[in-house]
Amino acid sequence: MEDGTDIEASGRPDPRRGIPVGTPEQFRWLHGIVKAVLVLNVIDAILTLVWVRAGLATEANTLIDELVNENALGFVAIKVGLVALGSWVLWRRRRHPFAVIGIFVVFLAYYGILLYHLRYASTLIRNTLQTG
Repeated sequence: MEDGTDIEASGRPDPRRGIPVGTPEQFRWLHGIVKAVLVLNVIDAILTLVWVRAGLATEANTLIDELVNENALGFVAIKVGLVALGSWVLWRRRRHPFAVIGIFVVFLAYYGILLYHLRYASTLIRNTLQTG
């Protein structure tokens, strides 16, 4: 396959390359999902800093918990860098079904985290309005 496709000249999938996944349109959508993961990760980092610095929460990841309290820029850089690296690896492997599944799992995880942040924020606002 010199042209980089997963289809042999006979029209059948190349067994050495695995199951072909995706059309150009599907990959555009998938690329948008990867971008959304990166944006959701930045939002998570910022909101985590806000909650932790305000004394309203603690970082759930014990590997970087101390970094949140001691070096906000380092925390954001490591968090964004690791997620970007993982996203890049999954994107590079996007023609493999497990990489596509991984991209969706990561997106759903960060989407869930965003919903958690929003619920937490709405609870804080509601409590403030009720006691204020």
